[in-house]
Amino acid sequence: MTEAADPFCWYELVTTDHDAASAFYEKVAGWAITDSGMADRRYSILSAGANPLGGIMSMDVPRPFWLGYVAVDDVDAYVGKVREAGGSVHRAAEDIPGVGRFAVVADPQGAAFVLFKGSSSDMPPLPAQYTPGSITWHELHTSDREGAFSFYAGLFGWTKDQGLDMGDMGIYQLIAVDGNTIGAIFADNQAPRPHWLYYIGTDDIDAALKRAEDAGATISMGPHEVPGGAWIFVGSDPQGGVFAMVGQRKLA
Repeated sequence: MTEAADPFCWYELVTTDHDAASAFYEKVAGWAITDSGMADRRYSILSAGANPLGGIMSMDVPRPFWLGYVAVDDVDAYVGKVREAGGSVHRAAEDIPGVGRFAVVADPQGAAFVLFKGSSSDMPPLPAQYTPGSITWHELHTSDREGAFSFYAGLFGWTKDQGLDMGDMGIYQLIAVDGNTIGAIFADNQAPRPHWLYYIGTDDIDAALKRAEDAGATISMGPHEVPGGAWIFVGSDPQGGVFAMVGQRKLA
């Protein structure tokens, strides 16, 4: 795998209403949303400032969801490693002409992600972590914290950082790449299924919450403070896609 401070190189929303989802995230996250120009499908590019970081596509799915793309140097080889480690393959490796090669896979507990290698070695620069509109945190909600960690550690070499005791919620295990903390894994018995949750950065958590509520989001948690002094909330967009935001609370 290509080593990087953040192994996730792209984020994709699969939704049931392309236009409504685009309008929601444009308002709430502040992303610029432009058409990709693909001839065979409608695909919109999400950008934080001048930096593309993800996309939106519409499909007839039971519930919208986000997929994170992990950069690897050989998609087909990693598909084999996923299978050997007990994971599954939802979509076999294939090429996107002029873009790269990808495969949709899942860890042994069922959380999905994408393996990706770009056609060019020059990937679009991601926004700096914790800047507004960036994806700042990657949180795996799983049924087996240690089993999930072993899978990703064996596949990508991720390591454990601090483990935070969350009481009834158990251990919130921070995970690191090259010594940089990128997210966490914890056993979530309330989640309907294992999944990755991606946190969108904002410079004012209360203003972001108001934008989300005004745009029709359903807020399921927060805002509340987390270790380090940041504030978070978790919600669902009007189509049902789960998202989260993280940022500072501005003093009145």
